[in-house]
Amino acid sequence: MTAEPLSPPPWLTPAAQSLALCLLSNYQRAFGTPLIACLAADASPLLVAQELFAAELVLLAHDGADPSSEPGPRLIYANRAALRLWQRPWPEMVGMPSRLTAEPAERASRRQALLAAQAKEAISGYRGIRIDSRGRRFAIEAARLWTLRDSSGQPCGQAARFSRWWLL
Repeated sequence: MTAEPLSPPPWLTPAAQSLALCLLSNYQRAFGTPLIACLAADASPLLVAQELFAAELVLLAHDGADPSSEPGPRLIYANRAALRLWQRPWPEMVGMPSRLTAEPAERASRRQALLAAQAKEAISGYRGIRIDSRGRRFAIEAARLWTLRDSSGQPCGQAARFSRWWLL
């Protein structure tokens, strides 16, 4: 009897590995510093994807849909820290409209920050209020938002990272 090969977890699929490389390279381009300092420049895509998922900082990304449209951008990535903070498993978090990470009263200011980051390619120092899957509110501070570009240089989404947050 031969064992069936196990499917990789969703954050380690070939598509997720490509996205992890995109997140790293675009962060470096936007801020001039590595997203994960300990990763070697020649790290394999699999190692990059593993390290991003396991990182202590909260990392999210959404697709390139217009933030002013309905339903707006959908999440395409959430690392383990983000999944824990929003109290959602990967299948619930990835694919949902990213606006749902904030409560309705905070969505306009969130949208403005996304549009500013889109216009400037990147912003630092963003702060806002978010809400998890159970309605628990929390503040984020010192977030960085940046534009994701594909291999041909076309915008294909946005990402955010932060490590400062607290419950309200």
